[in-house]
Amino acid sequence: MKILILAMTIMLSSAWAFGSTPPEAVKKAFEKKFPDVTKVKWGKENSKTWEAEFTVNSTKLSANFSSDGTWEETESEIPVTQLPSAVTASIEKQYPKWKISGAAKIEYSNRDIHYEADLISGRKKKEVVYKEDGSAVK
Repeated sequence: MKILILAMTIMLSSAWAFGSTPPEAVKKAFEKKFPDVTKVKWGKENSKTWEAEFTVNSTKLSANFSSDGTWEETESEIPVTQLPSAVTASIEKQYPKWKISGAAKIEYSNRDIHYEADLISGRKKKEVVYKEDGSAVK
């Protein structure tokens, strides 16, 4: 019974988080930055940030905007082969028994571009983030 209640709570929270309507300032800022996007799923990243999920040319993206419409970041899925060679080399050195299963490029409004890699080793999964020069972020 507890598992059922927990599952229902998670589903309702997810439905609330994505499917919300952002403030007009956020919608206008999104339309200005991504004028050709027509299908968008909106949700709250946190109490002050809205997240838009959408697809452009078969690439999945998400973009975050503050409640006043200020663009904060955009994350784009990329093929693993598009990770900078310094990032791939760092991952291979730090995680020699792990395989890179997915990748993303994260563009920020206030800092350098970062690259995210999803790693897998057996049943273990890990997400790591690097700067373009191969230095770890988290």
